[in-house]
Amino acid sequence: MIIVMKTHAEPTNIEAVVQRVEELGYKVHLSRGEARTIIGVIGADEHLLQNSTFEVMDDVERTMRVMQPYKLASRDFSEATVIDVNGVQIGGKQIVVMAGPCSVESRDMILQTAHAVKAAGATVLRGGAFKPRSSPYSFQGLGEEGLKHLAEARAQTGLPVITEVMSPEDVTLVGDYTDIFQVGARNTQNYSLLKALGRQNKPVFLKRGISGTIQELLMSAEYILAGGNMQVMVCERGIRTYETATRNTFDINAIPALKEMSHLPVIADPAHGTGMWQFVGAISKAAVAAGADGLMLEVHPDPARAWSDGAQSLTFQRFATLMEELRLVAQAVGREI
Repeated sequence: MIIVMKTHAEPTNIEAVVQRVEELGYKVHLSRGEARTIIGVIGADEHLLQNSTFEVMDDVERTMRVMQPYKLASRDFSEATVIDVNGVQIGGKQIVVMAGPCSVESRDMILQTAHAVKAAGATVLRGGAFKPRSSPYSFQGLGEEGLKHLAEARAQTGLPVITEVMSPEDVTLVGDYTDIFQVGARNTQNYSLLKALGRQNKPVFLKRGISGTIQELLMSAEYILAGGNMQVMVCERGIRTYETATRNTFDINAIPALKEMSHLPVIADPAHGTGMWQFVGAISKAAVAAGADGLMLEVHPDPARAWSDGAQSLTFQRFATLMEELRLVAQAVGREI
């Protein structure tokens, strides 16, 4: 159930509703917007929940049942969520660009890339220290050494860092260095990892599974939200279909669908969605026009020599050119980059 409080409800009346919910044995999740507070009531047994129980209480505007299986991720639960990452607002008017290499290959490489993407307008630095690869013989990342290089790049540029975490055992280590936890497509339904991230107080970037539906993505987000971490953003990164012309099929429909179904920020990853740098620009612009709150782009100083995903990586110059083009598209839809 969702309990919507009246505009500018008194704090004491909000607390009274919260106390009544807890007396009935349910968990409470508060969403405080600029004008109103929404109280989410979570629990398996619904027979004690009656709309009239709360609608007679002071400052309660209305109650509603949430019919979707994803409760906390539902747009019924909250207004559009904006996540603050070291001053970077994700989910607001500004479209956030997360850029950097697929893998951190060396200290010099990540520092060079960090300065280049910042100069072009990126607001978050991406880079993998732990890399899940299809082949056991492929480069798996530098591990903690890569995390340290990312932290140094952040210190030099001021860019917040996003990097992937692959298992619950790595959450503490990665959390010591990153500003945003990334959950890759292969781990979207790693529920032990999602539960562990639900206990953290840092934002989580959750990618759609390789063959996952939109509802399955939101149900995975629900695991993190139900654990108490409300700082979740979801990412459309392409899905596996029968088409072989590109690495994956980028589902542009997912962006407006997710914005309609959920309050969580939506990020687009055109690099994995296409697997070809030649298409990254077009899909990036389409994603912005479709309503994406951010983009994740792969940028490398020499894609031909990249240790992973070189074919879908942009050079510094191509990235800078794309950023200029994206600013025009963002302006056309009332957003900023």
